[in-house]
Amino acid sequence: MKLKDALNKKQFVVTTEVQAPIEQEADEMVKSLAKIRGRVDGVSLSEAELQGVVGDTIKTCEVLKQNRFESIYQTTTREKSRIQLQKDLVSASQAGIDNLLVFTEDYRITGDSLQEMMFFHVDAGKLQSVIEHIRDGRTVDGQEIEARTDFLIGSGVESKWGKNVPDLELREMETMTNLGTGYFLTTPVFDLEGFEKFLSRTNTFGVPVIAEVLILRTAGMARFLNRHLKSGLVPDWVIQKLATAQDKDRASIELFADTVKGLKQLCDGVHIITIGGEEKLKHYLDAAKLK
Repeated sequence: MKLKDALNKKQFVVTTEVQAPIEQEADEMVKSLAKIRGRVDGVSLSEAELQGVVGDTIKTCEVLKQNRFESIYQTTTREKSRIQLQKDLVSASQAGIDNLLVFTEDYRITGDSLQEMMFFHVDAGKLQSVIEHIRDGRTVDGQEIEARTDFLIGSGVESKWGKNVPDLELREMETMTNLGTGYFLTTPVFDLEGFEKFLSRTNTFGVPVIAEVLILRTAGMARFLNRHLKSGLVPDWVIQKLATAQDKDRASIELFADTVKGLKQLCDGVHIITIGGEEKLKHYLDAAKLK
């Protein structure tokens, strides 16, 4: 089933994320996902870069489609000109890719000022210009193109705002809603109570919300994220549970299953980040009774 159809039918959708391979063939990546074929509604491809070499995300999306996975082309708006963004989206369309996930290239700490704002901020104006032209079958400079498509667009949003940021974020979400966004993908969720408060501000838009869930396997991994990605991202109680557990794998799976159980009552799906643990994802899906 198409991701768009699953959302329209108001199913609790499950997506996950992998990197476009650089040093291995795409077929190896497909093998690592074989155990979850039919259990996820989409697999998004993030770009990986190694010593200046970038994985071919669009080609990898094609390989996933050929192997009966619903692929999601993940791209950025902040670092790309309208011409480059248009080139990438036209290539994706020509490759038969239906799903688009957009956000910035890097993570930024959310705070109480615009300078600290964010993380999943999307350049909505730039994206809107390119998307509208492609839908009309023309380039941004007016030339006709054959690749006329209408992507299902997923747009990243910050789910843990600083106190002075929400109005600006809401205006941007409204802009993306008017563009035809099919769903909003949040930043990682650990605090279900705080996430419920976030949803109370956004549910009037009528757009499905998919919560990102990070699979944490060790306390060291959690501390690394807090130190290098975003301070306070992983709560202390989560770190303590992983640090003191005799069975680390069991504790990791329990944390994931409990989070998903709560999210099933709040939003429209989960986007699972395995951080390199694709081969074990089946066990997490089983524990959380997903698909």
